[in-house]
Amino acid sequence: MSSESPRILIVDDDQSFQRFLQLFLEKEGYRVLIAGDGTEALKILEREEPDLILLDLRMPEMGGLEFLERLRREGRETPVIVITAYASLDSAVRAKREGAYDYLPKPFRLEDLRRKLKEALRRFPPAEAPPQEFMGIVGRSPAMRRLFALLPKIARAESNVLITGESGTGKELVARAIHRLSPRAEKPFVVVNCGGIPASLLESELFGYKAGAFTGAKHDKPGLFAQAHGGTIFLDEIGDLPPELQVKLLRVVEYKTFTPLGSTGEIRVDVRIISATNKNLEEEVRAGRFRQDLYFRLNVLSVHLPPLRERREDIPLLVEHFLRKYAEKLGKSGIGISEYALRALMEYDFPGNVRELENIIERSVALETGPLILPETLTLRPDRDTPQTGAEVRLPPEGLDLEEFLAGIEKKLLQEALRRTGGHREEAARLLGLSVRSLRYRLQKYGLG
Repeated sequence: MSSESPRILIVDDDQSFQRFLQLFLEKEGYRVLIAGDGTEALKILEREEPDLILLDLRMPEMGGLEFLERLRREGRETPVIVITAYASLDSAVRAKREGAYDYLPKPFRLEDLRRKLKEALRRFPPAEAPPQEFMGIVGRSPAMRRLFALLPKIARAESNVLITGESGTGKELVARAIHRLSPRAEKPFVVVNCGGIPASLLESELFGYKAGAFTGAKHDKPGLFAQAHGGTIFLDEIGDLPPELQVKLLRVVEYKTFTPLGSTGEIRVDVRIISATNKNLEEEVRAGRFRQDLYFRLNVLSVHLPPLRERREDIPLLVEHFLRKYAEKLGKSGIGISEYALRALMEYDFPGNVRELENIIERSVALETGPLILPETLTLRPDRDTPQTGAEVRLPPEGLDLEEFLAGIEKKLLQEALRRTGGHREEAARLLGLSVRSLRYRLQKYGLG
């Protein structure tokens, strides 16, 4: 059990009753959080993990029953004791059905409340202090704590997994953690970037080919699915998979068989499929760009990674982690970060998420000559919602060739994106709001890649 006193969240719109409960609970040795209704309580739960919730049923904005339903839908297991002046058998049954642990009508004796609190905390004891790093994933926010608790459960299952989240949130790290925690840990873990391989080559990469299947195929080549036999295959950016390959992947998912290019015989394979995407696949299904049957078979178990701007309390921990990593790598042991630089990072929105933070810290460690990283050493890019247009563009009196003019601007922006990202095409595509395939086409068009 945790050495700290249990934390209790009071959710009630009656301020005098809030204060009464707070004084009683603090006198009993509990730590207290307070919310005026369910909406406010949900905001608190985004950053705090109480050990028990005392909940009124009738409140403005979001009442107790709706709040309980939200807790259940989000998979939270915090015990809830409902306290309400509107006591009735019906409300008690409904609250229990929505997941409440117990029910206490007003007015009540303090001894009854004391007893119910002790019973609930004995049945649901406060957990040990949660880890701040798990399988290489760093975080202490409630979202990351829930992730740390969820991953071992997902790993033990054999079902397919879909990981969603913006670029740079760490989807591959999560996929690797699931594999390493699973019974397949000693078998291969094969990574496929579905958006980074040209569509014309992706089929042969996934399923392999026989000698003579096409010009230049001099030898048999096993595909990535064959290489992953017995282990896990990670299909990153699955939302970029071309429609014709979605059909073939569906057969692998359903029947565990595939046919290499140029072959007439099927190969049976034993793999667990973990997919990831930064797209909304439900919208892609509705738009007809992604097969619904494939979506359902890939999304048996799901993990969502929130963007870094929604878990800012993890930023100092991540900064410390990356400082240690790059101080050791670059031979600058002892380097730290100033309070003002850390504050600048806390106020930044990180459109590139954890990957962008890591790049910022790596550059800062490399460039800083003193013992502390200072604000001026950080390279934070402007908000993408307010693009820098530069000087005003004017139409010259003699006119211009618009196509040529726009092509020149496009080429310069492509070059700048590649320069900023050190040639990393996925990052450059994200900076420009393009798919990797679209970026590749433009680079070829202008002879840049």
